[in-house]
Amino acid sequence: MATSRRPGAGNSKKKGPSVGTGGHGRRRLEGKGPTPKAEDRPYHKAYKMKKAAERRNAARPKGAAERGPVRGHNRRGPGKTEDLVTGRNAVLESLRAGVPAKTLYVATRIEADDRIREILKLCAEGQVPVLEATKPELDRLTEDAVHQGVALQVPPYEYDDAEDLIGQVMATWQKDKSQRAPLIVALDGITDPRNLGAIIRSVSAFAGDAVVLPERRSTGVTATAWKTSAGAAARVPVAKATNLNRAVEKAKVAGFFVVGLDGGGDVELPQLDLATEPLIVVVGSEGKGLSRLITENCDQIVSIPIDSAMESLNASMAVGITLYEVARRRAR
Repeated sequence: MATSRRPGAGNSKKKGPSVGTGGHGRRRLEGKGPTPKAEDRPYHKAYKMKKAAERRNAARPKGAAERGPVRGHNRRGPGKTEDLVTGRNAVLESLRAGVPAKTLYVATRIEADDRIREILKLCAEGQVPVLEATKPELDRLTEDAVHQGVALQVPPYEYDDAEDLIGQVMATWQKDKSQRAPLIVALDGITDPRNLGAIIRSVSAFAGDAVVLPERRSTGVTATAWKTSAGAAARVPVAKATNLNRAVEKAKVAGFFVVGLDGGGDVELPQLDLATEPLIVVVGSEGKGLSRLITENCDQIVSIPIDSAMESLNASMAVGITLYEVARRRAR
């Protein structure tokens, strides 16, 4: 007798992939390729920002500042080649001095004062691209520096060769000795870029000719130095010496006198009779002071008379005071 079977019982077939098939059933699992960039996904905020920027730029008059989101710039990332000058005064002074700027970043809806208006005017005259950015973007771009809504991207500083520059300065003066004698400041182990920027500014203020840095164990002309110099870094040449001591020796052969600044000097600044001669002023770091070899090559070690309660002066302050005294004696 045949056994009755419920319709569909015992021979039902499951649809779709079964356990262990790896999806090779009716619904095959297929890869979708690499994930698109955020700015290429139509539903993403970055895509909408990019399209809005493209519409703004397409509609702007010819020669007007380009506007768009700032992204993808990392000051400390691999391959960093540019730096940023931040702050309204620093940016304005840099543009006035003719710094070879690459890009100006301006905060969205920035409150424009006279400085901002002049910054934008100088950028337009110099054909420097202007990009608009939100405050969070500027904060990230400047690594939370005090930017006041503006940041100027500048290329890496191009240093002169110290020995060549020293020779050129002396040769120029020897052709016309009726002009003031050459004045150069050399830094022996200064690692703070703010000190470098302040020293460059003092050299510019007191008619100095150049600043010389050693290639090793020294700061360079960074964005911080640019900002502290208030644009003077564009007017005063900065040179690097592979060996600072050798550069000093060659300068002496060329006709320079070399004085080192040190708290225990044998000559006090008001008695610096070499002030009117071709002069190289060497300043060391606050911690270690002048190196032994540099000290041995100095014609005089000069100290600045200060209250005995004070241990020492800041390097940039010591240079400023010294250059003022040199300028005063030369004017006399």
